[in-house]
Amino acid sequence: MVKLRLKRMGAKKAPFYRIVVADSRYPRDGRFIEEIGTYDPLKEPSELHVNAERALEWIRTGAQPTDTVKNLLKKAGVL
Repeated sequence: MVKLRLKRMGAKKAPFYRIVVADSRYPRDGRFIEEIGTYDPLKEPSELHVNAERALEWIRTGAQPTDTVKNLLKKAGVL
């Protein structure tokens, strides 16, 4: 199954995430199909950039967002 999920980047105790489209069998920080956004929770206020067009296209074709990504997409006004 294809999922929209977070890929953790950044140093220890300084997380930075990329929102990616990946097969659910791939490891969390491993291979992915496409990067559709970024999320930086450490900035005040937290910084979120999403390519809404690509996110909606993937959801229409059957990709399932994880709970966290679903909340972030709602916050960004995509869903």
